[in-house]
Amino acid sequence: MAGNFKLKIVTPSRSFFDGDVEMVIIRVSEGDMGILKDHEPVVSPVAIGPIRIKNVDGKFVEAACAGGFMTVTDEQTTIVTDAAEWAHEIDVERAKEALDRNRNRLDSDDHEVDVVRARTSLNRAMNRLRITGIDI
Repeated sequence: MAGNFKLKIVTPSRSFFDGDVEMVIIRVSEGDMGILKDHEPVVSPVAIGPIRIKNVDGKFVEAACAGGFMTVTDEQTTIVTDAAEWAHEIDVERAKEALDRNRNRLDSDDHEVDVVRARTSLNRAMNRLRITGIDI
């Protein structure tokens, strides 16, 4: 059995999560990374994607993460992100509107569109909808 470790997830507006966990799976630039107790120390950028947390009771919970960075030390794993949301916190209609708006921007012939910003917003909206279980 791997054991438990301390996980903190913080955003500019709140402490999103602070507790003991068995495992966390988070999206980094190279793909998904799993963290267990006694993981090698690491600092890594975090990509837009889900955060899957295996609680000490062995059950997984999932949240949407808007990107940021992560540090893993002997004492704890800390994820700092612009935004993190549980599925029940997500405004589905707002996420659908953002998805449609950014798809339209990317499909337009307007050369003034900030493509990087539109793609990032599109990815955030898609991630938020996936967390709620909505097919996109």
